Amino acid sequence: MPRASTEAVESAPAGAGHEAAGTPRLGLRILRSSTFRLVLVYAALFGISALLLLAFIYWSTAGYMTRQTEAAIEAEIDTFAERYRLTGMPGLIALIEERLRSNASIYLLTDPAFRPLAGNLARWPQSRSEGDGWLEFQVRRDEGVSQLALARAFTLRGDFHLLVGRDVRALTQTKRLITRTLAWGLGLTALLALAGGVLMSRSTARRIEAIRSTGLEIMRGDLSRRIPRDGSRDDFDQLAAHLNEMLDRIEASMDEVREVTDNIAHDLRTPLGRLRNQLEVLRARPGGEATDEVEAAIEEADRLLSTFNALLRIARIESGTLRSGFGEVDLTVLLRDLAELYEPAAQERGQRIALEVPPEARVPGDRDLLVQAFANLLDNAIKYSPEGGVVAMRLEDPPDGPVCVRVSDSGPGIPPEERDAVKRRFYRGESSRTTAGSGLGLSLVDAVARLHRAELVLGGGEDGLEVLWRFPHSAASAKGRRSRA
Repeated sequence: MPRASTEAVESAPAGAGHEAAGTPRLGLRILRSSTFRLVLVYAALFGISALLLLAFIYWSTAGYMTRQTEAAIEAEIDTFAERYRLTGMPGLIALIEERLRSNASIYLLTDPAFRPLAGNLARWPQSRSEGDGWLEFQVRRDEGVSQLALARAFTLRGDFHLLVGRDVRALTQTKRLITRTLAWGLGLTALLALAGGVLMSRSTARRIEAIRSTGLEIMRGDLSRRIPRDGSRDDFDQLAAHLNEMLDRIEASMDEVREVTDNIAHDLRTPLGRLRNQLEVLRARPGGEATDEVEAAIEEADRLLSTFNALLRIARIESGTLRSGFGEVDLTVLLRDLAELYEPAAQERGQRIALEVPPEARVPGDRDLLVQAFANLLDNAIKYSPEGGVVAMRLEDPPDGPVCVRVSDSGPGIPPEERDAVKRRFYRGESSRTTAGSGLGLSLVDAVARLHRAELVLGGGEDGLEVLWRFPHSAASAKGRRSRA
């Protein structure tokens, strides 16, 4: 197992990894937002309230009309029963015929065998009577239109049957109107709630997106970025103010730490350089002998100078000032030069470098820093691959995707639990303690990747390590524009 100690790279710049994974589109973020869910809860509560209100309206209108119709039928039945008691059958028939001339009610008087004696129905309705004698049935008028009727059956003395009813067409239409109103009301409520949720969520999503994008820039190393404020002094604006204040203090602390580190590196590099020169003079003194102790002291001084130089380079890279020197870099030529440079070192270990590159692949960047980063990766792969192993470098340049560089080997790999730690300065895995190195190689490559806003993914397993370097999509877009031109 590995190698967190030396000149290989592991990690992706925070933020670049997030972008490569892809962020949800605005519509999907709106649907997932807590604001949208809260609006849906309020819409459900409002819908239930509207449903209860419309149900009360239905009960108070259609129900009232139904009870009024039933009361009118009951009153007519009482009148007919009283007339039959006083005047007998002839008087009842005369009253029915009189009522038929004055209103559009439904009447039917039959004998015990249900044969019609008077009324405007040709036969007794087929609908079965409920326990209280009420009937609902279809009646066909002279114009051929079938309408719903509500009636009640009543049995007179002598087993004669009397049916008194009303046309409830208006009542039915009212019920349908209220039902349609209920459905439309609930539909409009849901539609307005969704529209309001989308509008509110879009506003919230835009402000959250501003915080997210600022956070990504800060994670890439630009500690000077701050969350924009709109001056509304609402919750988001106050949160942005507090976060900006926190970022100010973090930036100040980081600057202090960086300044101390740089000062230490500068202050110690000079005396170490003088010490090494004195050792060189001692070794080259006429008649003197270069003892093993002098040689060891010179090697230790070289190692310390290399460490301080690496710290200073990392500090310069992380400051972001080197981006001003970016130009167009042909990665095909760069990787070919590195493969040719490291081929002798690989052959000494019985290894082979397998290079696979397209004719051309250009990206914006700093060529010297990219050379240093990929050289660290290649050196690390050779160092940890066994004799007879293969170190592979593959450059991918798809027409509609980002440029990618893959460096893989057949070494022990890096365990997943250490892949987040190897980018830290001076970190060395347990199996790396016996290998020469300062633990700054990965930090240096990580700093170069952050400067180029590239994504670094460490993969592979026990049979080897694969490092993927994926340049940002903006670089791919520029490449596409050049190819179309």
